[in-house]
Amino acid sequence: MWSICKKELHQFFSNLTGYIAIILFLLVNGIFLFVLKDSNLFDFGYATLDKFFELSPWILIFLVPSITMRSLSEEFKTGTFEILKTKPLSNWQIVAGKYFSILAVMLFVIIPTFIYIFTIKSLSAAGTIDGGGIAGSYIGLFLLAAVFAAISLCCSSFTNNAVVAFLVSAFVCLVLYFGFNAISKLPLFLGGADYYIEMVGIDFHYRSISRGVLDSRDVLYFISLICLFLLVTVQNLRKR
Repeated sequence: MWSICKKELHQFFSNLTGYIAIILFLLVNGIFLFVLKDSNLFDFGYATLDKFFELSPWILIFLVPSITMRSLSEEFKTGTFEILKTKPLSNWQIVAGKYFSILAVMLFVIIPTFIYIFTIKSLSAAGTIDGGGIAGSYIGLFLLAAVFAAISLCCSSFTNNAVVAFLVSAFVCLVLYFGFNAISKLPLFLGGADYYIEMVGIDFHYRSISRGVLDSRDVLYFISLICLFLLVTVQNLRKR
């Protein structure tokens, strides 16, 4: 499992793809948070990173699938999956190795954003910032990236085409994140099932953790989604 993880990481960072992903994530967030007028943190008058945690899911919806789209689809297309199956590795170990490599990449993407914390803290009048709320938001952001990684890896296991894997992954992530929240606002469900429909969506639980309250129900929701999509991925490998 760890050999696959190391191979994937080496392959990702052996070219410019990995570095471009990290730079783009930081650059897009930096432009929205410190340059553009409508989302500029300086316009709020108080030290907060709420805008960063509101913007990041939109970027991750496209960034994670772009990182993950070749994980399995490229193996199927080039025929290296058959070679991989000759190794003493189970389907779970193959999937886990690739999944943990994606999580490692996401850590490399998220950790540099810690500079935003020191920037906002140094610019605040009191020199302080809500550390508990930001810590909870970062946990929620990593769990969100982990769910998107599981979804994208699962979608990659359905096709030999990396572009199709990217498009399907981005669509599924978008629907699971925003779709249930949009459906719950339909007049048909208002005042009745709207709350329960919203609870099915990822956005509901991400916002809950982002408030700084680490609820076990939210964590269990994210873990359940991750396990579900990884299980589907393993089943797809067994069929092949």
